Amino acid sequence: MTDSRDVVDLIEKDHREIERLFELLRTDPGRRDLAVTEVTALLVAHSRAEEAEVYPVARDEAGETDEVAHSQEEHAEAEAILERLAGMDADDPGYESVLRELVDSVGHHVEEEENTVLPGMRQRLSAERRAELGEAFLAARAEHLGDRPGDATRDELAQQARNLGVDGTSSMSKAELRDEVTPD
Repeated sequence: MTDSRDVVDLIEKDHREIERLFELLRTDPGRRDLAVTEVTALLVAHSRAEEAEVYPVARDEAGETDEVAHSQEEHAEAEAILERLAGMDADDPGYESVLRELVDSVGHHVEEEENTVLPGMRQRLSAERRAELGEAFLAARAEHLGDRPGDATRDELAQQARNLGVDGTSSMSKAELRDEVTPD
């Protein structure tokens, strides 16, 4: 599986790396700053790549419409938590609580995605299509490494809104799009 270009395998590989980083956060407080930086970079890049390349195909070609909208909402929730965490010092009294909220939120998302969206893609998309999608996912993920939570472009926000099933995104301003995709 390590050499696989199948998008489902690649997404699951990222999920395992995120889980490894969460375990490091839990067990090695001395490496916490580095682990938070790594998990933030990976989560944002992974989410943006899924939103741009994977979710439109999962929705349009694999019929995962409701699941994609739900996953998009979970991405927005995780990014909001990452923004809160980034604004805190590790010795802040609320830090542990926000960190636990992030781990729980992302863990829930991973479980749902691996039980609904990914099996649907594996069933309904050919191996060739999943490999094409894997290449696109890797390219988008590499492009977004280093992006910060909350720094999505107007085009990225429009894609997130379309993933949620929002109509009329082409005529919306960046602020209107952000309002559509930001959890209440």
